[in-house]
Amino acid sequence: MTTYTVHINIMPLKELLDPQGKAVLAGLSNLGLKEVEDVRIGKHIVLQVAAASAGEAKKIAEEASQKLLANQVMEHFEITVTPAV
Repeated sequence: MTTYTVHINIMPLKELLDPQGKAVLAGLSNLGLKEVEDVRIGKHIVLQVAAASAGEAKKIAEEASQKLLANQVMEHFEITVTPAV
């Protein structure tokens, strides 16, 4: 078994309103940062996974994301797997 570092980025679906993003965008505008045109707020989760291969680690992370970490009705996720350092 090898330990892999798995990064999971979870973001709201583009079709859905992101109230947190809109609040941050308004705050940035109030600070004079009017060049920022849009903000989307998501989650970044890092897992340490013991697996026989990077593919298996990704499969484990996909299952965790589908079952617990992401709400697939409102969010999408992307997974990156690298060997642990």
